[in-house]
Amino acid sequence: MAMTFIDVKTTDPDFNLALEQYVFDRMPRDWGYFMLWQNDNAIIVGRHQNTLAEINEAFVREHGIRVVRRLSGGGAVYHDLGNLNFTYIVDASGGARLDLKLFCQPVADALGALGVQAEVNGRNDITIGGQKFSGNAQYVREGRVMHHGTILFDSDLSVVGQALKVDREKMASKGVQSVQSRVTTVRPHLPKDASLAEFKALLLEKLFADQPMERYELTAEDMEAVEELRRERYGTWAWNYGASPAGTLIRRRRVEGCGTVEAHLLVEKGVITAVSFRGDFFSAVEPEALEGRLMGARPVREDFEKALEGVEISQYFSGMDRETFLEILCGA
Repeated sequence: MAMTFIDVKTTDPDFNLALEQYVFDRMPRDWGYFMLWQNDNAIIVGRHQNTLAEINEAFVREHGIRVVRRLSGGGAVYHDLGNLNFTYIVDASGGARLDLKLFCQPVADALGALGVQAEVNGRNDITIGGQKFSGNAQYVREGRVMHHGTILFDSDLSVVGQALKVDREKMASKGVQSVQSRVTTVRPHLPKDASLAEFKALLLEKLFADQPMERYELTAEDMEAVEELRRERYGTWAWNYGASPAGTLIRRRRVEGCGTVEAHLLVEKGVITAVSFRGDFFSAVEPEALEGRLMGARPVREDFEKALEGVEISQYFSGMDRETFLEILCGA
């Protein structure tokens, strides 16, 4: 099967994940495809994950980090412009059986040719000295496989930890949760320093040293179709949050002069469907009266502010102001 290289020019995460699906679903099946691409700051969650259980929502909102759901399973990953993503779309060997090593090993071998001793370890990782720099996932359908992975080349690892750092005890959720592990970046391990652009060119050269490869430039029609898919799926709350399994958000804080307040928010299809409050606070009006205002809201500050407009929060939680209550609901 001929291999075609698509050099993705945009760093928009919504568009890039839509492009993956477009190539998988719509491009000629007698070709195989390889893509190298980057996303600006984004968290990419697995198909079966509960988005709100995977992200530090307050940090993500404050730093303008995009959150997008992909087609494949596995755990959430952080992308920035120091990260290089690769995608294979080819016929699936062995039917519907997932074989991540088949696609990870060529990347490890290419890095070895560049002087970096990388190994394929565990279920879906590529490591250097036991430290993970590449997470991988696959989507298989109708005899085709999409394999995609990350290569942390020069990413800001401090942001990775903060963007995905979630207190697991605060979310009782169905769905697959990410496993935190020791990570590294590729750049410090290169025998000779290189920029990401230089590394990308070297990687491509090593990967296809013994295999013919053609380049494909996306047409205006391709771009229009991808943009439509982005608008209808990857750029929507319904897909990125609403497709999450149902779960209960538990937001808890002790407030001086008020006491401990614990909010239990049942979230289904991305919106709140049940609310309850617990704690040792005092109230002039039972807080259950707030439930009707919060039902149907998305669990984000914008919706909470609108739902609580004109409400005197101290009536429901004596000693608490509106801003503090909003922070509790948002998990800030």
